[in-house]
Amino acid sequence: MGVFRNPAFLAAVAITVIVALYFAFVADFAFAFVRADELAARGLGAALLVLPLVGAWWLFHEWRLGITVQRMASQLEREGRLPVHAGERETSGRLTEQAADAIYETARRDAEERPEDWAAWFHVGYAYDANRDRSMARKSLRYAADLYRAERKAARRGNAS
Repeated sequence: MGVFRNPAFLAAVAITVIVALYFAFVADFAFAFVRADELAARGLGAALLVLPLVGAWWLFHEWRLGITVQRMASQLEREGRLPVHAGERETSGRLTEQAADAIYETARRDAEERPEDWAAWFHVGYAYDANRDRSMARKSLRYAADLYRAERKAARRGNAS
C-alpha cells in the first residue's frame, strides 16, 4: 500500500494541517498584540508567540517518530521479523488478556536479553499495544527509535572512516 493511500498517514497529514492553521492564527493574534501600544498587550503577544513555537517543536518530534517507526517496521518486514501476534482472540478480533500478557512477557524477556537492540524494543512497543497500554507502547517505540537512529548514525560513521 502506498504511503498516500494509508488512512493513518492521511489522518496525520490532515491533523497536522489543522494544527498548523491553528498555530498560524495564534501567531497572527500574537503579532497583533506585539504591535499594540499598551505594554500589557505586548507582553501577552510575546507570551502567545510561545505556543506556536512549542507546537511546531512537538509536531516535528511526532513526525520524526512516526517516520522512524515506519522505517523500522519496513526493515523488520523485509527481514521477516515484523511482530505478528498470534493467540486466542475475542469476538472483536483483539487478543485476549492472557494472550496479550504472554506476548508481552516474551517481548520483555527478549528486550532484557538484548537491551541495546532496537528491534527488541520495537516488539515490546507492539506488545504493550496488544495489552492496550498506548502510553508505554509510545515510550517503548520512542526508545526503539532512539536506538535505531544511533545504530544508523554509527553505521554511517563506520562507512565514512
